[in-house]
Amino acid sequence: MAICAAIVGKDNSPKFFTCVNPEEELSLQYKVLSSLDIIEEKLNPTNKTATESKELYLGMLYSLENYKLYGYVTNTKIKFVIVVDSSNLALRDNEIRTMFRKIHCEYADVVSNPFYTPGSAITSKNFDASIKNIITGTV
Repeated sequence: MAICAAIVGKDNSPKFFTCVNPEEELSLQYKVLSSLDIIEEKLNPTNKTATESKELYLGMLYSLENYKLYGYVTNTKIKFVIVVDSSNLALRDNEIRTMFRKIHCEYADVVSNPFYTPGSAITSKNFDASIKNIITGTV
C-alpha cells in the first residue's frame, strides 16, 4: 500500500522513519522533510481553512512523478507523513485516513510507555514492525 512512513516532532525533528525498501530511504527522507513546509503552511493560523477545520488529516501534501505524500497532524503538533507510490491507483483516501489513525494509536502506545523519554527518537523494533505492517496492509 504505502512505501514509507515518518513521524516528526513539533519542533520538526525526526522521531521515527521506516521504509519498505531500504535502498530508497535517503531520498524518501529528503522528500518527507521537504513536505514539512507544506504542513506548516496548512497549519498557519492566517489560513482560514486551517482554523475553521479541526481535522487532523491534511490530505495529499504534494505529488511527484513517482510518489504522493500525505500528511496528518495530532493535537500536540506531532506530524505523520506517509509516502505512497504514484502508480498505486487502488489506494483510496479513506484507506490512507485509516492508516494514519492506526499509526496514531501505535504512536500513543509508544509514548505512553513509562520507559520512553519524551521528545526522543523512537527506536523500538516492535513499533517499527507494527508500522511496516500498517503501511504494507498486512495487519
